Amino acid sequence: MNPITNETNRMELTETLEQLKQDTLARLETAADLDALDAVESGAVGRESPIAAARRGLGQMEAEQRRDAGRMINEVAKEIEAAVAARREELAADARAATIASEAIDVTIDHISFPSGRIHVVQQVIDEVCDIFVGLGYHIAEGPEAETAWYNFDALNTPPNHPARLESDTMYVDYGKPEDEMLLRTHTSPVQARYMEQHKPPVYIVAPGKTYRNDTVDATHLPVFYQIEGLAVDESITFSDLKGTLAEFARQFFLPTTRVRLRPHFFPFTEPSAELDVSCFNCDGGESSCRVCKGVGWLEMLGCGMVDPRVFDAVGYDSSAVTGFAFGMGVERLAMARHGIDSIRHFIDNDVRFLEQFPG
Repeated sequence: MNPITNETNRMELTETLEQLKQDTLARLETAADLDALDAVESGAVGRESPIAAARRGLGQMEAEQRRDAGRMINEVAKEIEAAVAARREELAADARAATIASEAIDVTIDHISFPSGRIHVVQQVIDEVCDIFVGLGYHIAEGPEAETAWYNFDALNTPPNHPARLESDTMYVDYGKPEDEMLLRTHTSPVQARYMEQHKPPVYIVAPGKTYRNDTVDATHLPVFYQIEGLAVDESITFSDLKGTLAEFARQFFLPTTRVRLRPHFFPFTEPSAELDVSCFNCDGGESSCRVCKGVGWLEMLGCGMVDPRVFDAVGYDSSAVTGFAFGMGVERLAMARHGIDSIRHFIDNDVRFLEQFPG
C-alpha cells in the first residue's frame, strides 16, 4: 500500500476519533439524568457506535496499520468510558442529595401533635369508688344490662304491684318470653341476686354499671345513668358495720374529716333502711351561701340498709345463719357533689370545655 495513503487514513481516523471524543464529552456535560447518560454512552461506544464501526474496519488494514489504529480506538474508548463513569457518579450524587433534601426533617419546627384523650369524669368516679372498696376487701361483680323482672324486682322483694314496675318508670324490652318480663335494669342490684345464687357466703362485692329509667332529662335526671351497688353478707354483720363501712368510704372519697349520718327510709330489699348523708366538704355546714349544700350542711349521698331476709330466701341463703347489708349510689350524684356541678346534663353534652376541667 502506498505510504501516503496509509498516512492519510491514519490522519482521518485520528480526526474522527478526536471529534467523537469531543462531541461525547460535550453531550455528557448536558446529560441531566442517568437515562440521558446511558443514551450518550450507547451512541459513543455502544454496539452501533462509531467506535464499534472503527473496530470492525480493523480487519481490512495491514498488520502495522491495524496495530496503530487499534491502539488509538482503545485509547479514545477508554477516555470516553472514564468520562461516562465520572459523570455517572456526579448524577448519582445529585440524585442522593435531592432525595435527602426532599426527605429531610427540620427538627427545629413545631411537631404535629394531637390532643390526648382523657377518662370521662363519670368513669373517674367509678374507678375511684371501686378502688376504695377493693382496698376494703370487696370484689367487683358485673351483670347483664338487659334483665328479667325476677332478678330486677322479685328476687329483691319488690312485689308485682309496686309503682317502680310500671312502664312509666321502667323500660321493658320486647324480647323473649312475655312471662319473663325482659327490661333494661333500673339499678345494678340484680347483680347482687345473681352473684349470691352462684356463690356461697361470705360475699363482699360492689357492682358498678349502667342503669335505665323512664325519666325525662332535666338538671337532676337522666334516662341512662350509672350506679354502684354494694353487698356484704357474712355471719353476725350488723347495722354498725354498715355505718362504719360507709363512713370510711366517705372519708376516703371526700375528706378525712367527713362526718356521716343515717336517716330512716324505706327500700323493698332492705330492712331497716336508711339514707346516708355526708357533711358538706365545702363549708361543713357553716355557710348559708354555700354553693354545694345551699347552707344545709349535709349532702344526701346514697341509700342503704340491712338485707331483707326474704332476699336471702329468694337466692337460696339461710336467712337464719347469715346477715348482710347493701347500699347503692348514683355515680353522677357523687361527681356533682364533689365538683359542685349544677346540672347532670353536663355529663352527656360532650362539651370539651366542661370535660377538660377534669383531667383525672
